Amino acid sequence: MTTIDLCSVLLRLALGAMITLHGFNKMKNSASLNGTGQWFGSIGMRHPKKQAIAASLTETSSGVFILLGLATPIACAALIATMAVAIIVSHRKSGFFIFNEGQGWEYCAFIIVTSLALATIGSGKYSLDHIFKIFNSGMRPVAICAVLAITGSVLHIALFYRPKSNK
Repeated sequence: MTTIDLCSVLLRLALGAMITLHGFNKMKNSASLNGTGQWFGSIGMRHPKKQAIAASLTETSSGVFILLGLATPIACAALIATMAVAIIVSHRKSGFFIFNEGQGWEYCAFIIVTSLALATIGSGKYSLDHIFKIFNSGMRPVAICAVLAITGSVLHIALFYRPKSNK
């Protein structure tokens, strides 16, 4: 096992498990999903209940794919886009620290950087990407991740974010 393979496994286990549980927590019951939807509506997201379902499924499925090391740069891109949207529409107003009122952007930024690092080093030898011989080397996986993440976050904000005006 190389040090890169070890780093990849550690990153995948930590990030994948954490984000799977984070997404699952949003949809563990209807009250959680409704609460997430109400919060999305309060920050200016159109179709807040659908947004809550989409965010929960994106986080949960991205986490599972990351754990398995399957389509890792695509899973990382989905996670990066989700966290970028969260920063832009909510957390940036609260400053850096997560313990600030309104929860700052440090948590989301850390997930973005960790996801980008994983997409860059790859899912490693002990992954389904390695078994299926996809996304294994070079700059292609990180380029795919970056393009999908930027495109996804821009489209999400353009299509669904309608902040309330301060008139």
